Amino acid sequence: MEHSINKPNRPPYGILAVLMIGAFIAFLNNTLLNIALPSIMKDLEVDPSTVQWLSTGYMLVNGILIPITAYLIQKYSVRHLFLGAMILFNIGTIAAGFAHVFPILLAGRMIQASGSAILMPVLMNVMLTSFPVEKRGTAMGVFGLVMMGAPAIGPTLSGWLVEHYDWRMLFHVVTPIALTVLVIGFFLLKDKKEKMVMRLDVISVLLSSAGFGGLLYGFSMAGSKGWDSPQVYITLIVGAVSLVSFIVRQLKLDKPMLNFKIYRYPMFALSSVISMVITMAMFSGMMLLPIYVQTIRGISPLDAGLMLLPGAILMAIMSPITGKLFDKIGGRILAIIGLALTMITSYFFSKLALDTTYTHLIILYSLRMFGMSMVMMPVSTNGLNQLPARYYPHGTAMNNTLQQVSGAIGTALLVTIMSNRTESVGKDLAAEAMKKVTGTPTPEMLAQIKEQIAMKALLEGINFAFYVTVFIAGVALVLSFFIKRAKPAEDIIEEKPSDRAVAN
Repeated sequence: MEHSINKPNRPPYGILAVLMIGAFIAFLNNTLLNIALPSIMKDLEVDPSTVQWLSTGYMLVNGILIPITAYLIQKYSVRHLFLGAMILFNIGTIAAGFAHVFPILLAGRMIQASGSAILMPVLMNVMLTSFPVEKRGTAMGVFGLVMMGAPAIGPTLSGWLVEHYDWRMLFHVVTPIALTVLVIGFFLLKDKKEKMVMRLDVISVLLSSAGFGGLLYGFSMAGSKGWDSPQVYITLIVGAVSLVSFIVRQLKLDKPMLNFKIYRYPMFALSSVISMVITMAMFSGMMLLPIYVQTIRGISPLDAGLMLLPGAILMAIMSPITGKLFDKIGGRILAIIGLALTMITSYFFSKLALDTTYTHLIILYSLRMFGMSMVMMPVSTNGLNQLPARYYPHGTAMNNTLQQVSGAIGTALLVTIMSNRTESVGKDLAAEAMKKVTGTPTPEMLAQIKEQIAMKALLEGINFAFYVTVFIAGVALVLSFFIKRAKPAEDIIEEKPSDRAVAN
């Protein structure tokens, strides 16, 4: 990335501030929408399998576009990429805010996603090129503080807006802020980049889109359609074949769109696996807990958002602290402690009852977020630290892509586990209840029994899904013992003649 921001002597704090504000808005808008989904379903008259495309579509666009960002970062300046991303984000936000039919709302969300997909890898790459390795943990910690602020206020703000205003206000609140950030960026970002003659390989783009997009779509639909649906397994097969073809092609190209040779650096490869596993575990709390709170306990959207607030604030506060600790002691100890906490809290979440107290949920969720804060950023930063500078765009693009894929896989896996367990337990409870009924039950009695069975079965399904995340986090914990403090490997592994021969 050859322009003025790559000198670590004086980091470009102005550029970083603008990029972080833009990324914060993108994160905020994503977390705002989750609690509003029931209101959108009612207002636009769509069912759950349709409305979930507001999340699935967002992940699909990210999964398709993020691999291309490695090429974009090398070819264009930060100014051009940031302004392009924010323009797309603003167009999508405005369109979604005035949507009166679902297709327009979905289109707005996907345009938003296209801007967000470009923005995050650009910010990560600027962070890596702006700070030396010994200060990178602290810098990433501050970045984490800003990024965790969005999940901290998002659910609470969303719950309050949805209870007092129309759901479209979620987009109307973001629009003026996003427009202001765009204007500030236009005047503040002045970096230039020498013209580079780079050709985007169209076949790689198509294979990447079919590969990552197919896997994301297939896993996302598995939760609602079932794994035996042709729509699911055919899409997964096409995605897997396309992804393998994409990887093989990248290894043969002289200038690949996404360089898979970065996986010959062991700490980066290890960090990618741990990050994917912990992302799958993290999605369990984000998805299962709101279902329990709102469906089983009947807690309002605002109170549900407030319940998540302490944990999100704690995670945000801990981010710069773990960043400084990472600079001093490395990532292994932090990851081991954080993953142990994640395992323990996941186990206690698998013991939820119909009368679990609100305070108990807050404390447990806060401890889980405390553990997560010690894992995500340190592990990712340690892996990126081992990469030579020329591979930073590919490393950040790879990490962001894999997070989307693992998030979709984790969501689909846990939804399927929860649904199957709920169904099987429901049948057993129904058979047991009918044995205890004496005489001919009245319709009112049958309705009451059916409601009680549904609640107990769903609770058992949620608990079992949380129980599975204990083992998922356990895999990451075992892997974390192999983490070593990474240093730039520019002088350790150079391009081999054999590599150039293969490329030609």
